[in-house]
Amino acid sequence: MDHTEFIVPMTSWKLGNVFANQGIGSGSSESRAAHTNLFKDVFVSAINNVKTTQLDVENKQYLLATGQLSDAHSLPIAEAKAQISLDLLVSLRNKALDSYNELMKMNM
Repeated sequence: MDHTEFIVPMTSWKLGNVFANQGIGSGSSESRAAHTNLFKDVFVSAINNVKTTQLDVENKQYLLATGQLSDAHSLPIAEAKAQISLDLLVSLRNKALDSYNELMKMNM
């Protein structure tokens, strides 16, 4: 029996092929819309990742409390995944706010 079946890798972000055929610094409205969608997709993906990892933790906590969890070590692994997901989301938010504040400081 393989004892690694409880280890499930974190899912990757599905951002699509947004970078393909996009010129850096192009000012067209189509290009700006694609970059806006990319920005939005990154945050939506990070939020969904936090939600799914937190639901997994809550499910494993319930199973452990009711005695149905056969591998007790999967709960700390799920908790670590949830913490990493939350830390990533907070870091993304902080960077976005820092960038926004820098843009507001610029003279037009």
